[in-house]
Amino acid sequence: MTMTTEQRHAAEAGPRVVQAGPRLRQAGPHLLLAGRMVPVAVIIAVMAVILLGGWHRHLSFETLVRNRAMIDGFIAGHRAMALLAFVALYVLVVALSIPGAIMLTVAGGILFGWFWGAIAVIAGATLGATVIFLVARTACGGAVMRRAGPRFARIAEGVRADAFCYLLFLRLVPVFPFWLVNLAPAFLGVKLRTFFGATALGIIPGTLTFTLVGAGLDSVLRVQGAAYRACLAAGRTDCRLEFDAHAVLTPQVVAALAAFGALALIPMVVRRRRARSPGPVTGAGPVTGAGPVTGAGPVTGAGPVTAAGPAAGAGASGPPAGSRPSPGE
Repeated sequence: MTMTTEQRHAAEAGPRVVQAGPRLRQAGPHLLLAGRMVPVAVIIAVMAVILLGGWHRHLSFETLVRNRAMIDGFIAGHRAMALLAFVALYVLVVALSIPGAIMLTVAGGILFGWFWGAIAVIAGATLGATVIFLVARTACGGAVMRRAGPRFARIAEGVRADAFCYLLFLRLVPVFPFWLVNLAPAFLGVKLRTFFGATALGIIPGTLTFTLVGAGLDSVLRVQGAAYRACLAAGRTDCRLEFDAHAVLTPQVVAALAAFGALALIPMVVRRRRARSPGPVTGAGPVTGAGPVTGAGPVTGAGPVTAAGPAAGAGASGPPAGSRPSPGE
């Protein structure tokens, strides 16, 4: 029986496919790792383009003053769309760890008022932090845990046990870099819902502080904006706005936020103290030997003595046995 050309080609390709099977299985983990690293590479590339191109410098109050009329007009006509655009910009800034988040927070209070500005900032910051957390955990989280050793594994386990309290503290106290607090939980195996909840709750006090400052700064910025535009119109190159967003973090504000952070650690401290405190001693319970002693019960010999009752011979049956009859009988 002769074989067709297609059958011969299939028969020749069979062994090749069988031989390629183990190679594909060996290359599988490497391909999976490469796929996980794609989002990291994209984020690093976009970050490099923005920073090297100097685009992050446009996140400034000078840019806001120069374009204030256009921005206000867009907000007046499309407020919901403007809020969504602001949230998207904040997500991008946080996910790429671009400098300027504090300025954007103050600008949110200036443009939308303290309430809606705070809502937009909390949404954008939480979503942006969650994006970079998921990317870091998917790409490197498992590899870091496997290669770090047993000591790091014990530390990570301790952090995960009280992850919400730790994260809440780090978010409340504004002295820790935001990007670092986004990445560290990803390498420690913190759960997504814990990270999301602690981030959304922990950034509320700081966000309200900056948006309230922004809402009160609007009138001041308008006055300085007029002087800034006049300086630009005069052709000068040294025009600046005299305001530093970091000046909002006065020692009093930092102390207040640190107090909030200390409150976040109280549940963890209480739980650990209870876990370390000794439980009730079993020997302090009722002693079994202290129960009623069987020998202390009614003694059988102490019952009613038959000799103390009416004598058998005193009954109607006659004199007791062995008694002598009286002379009258």
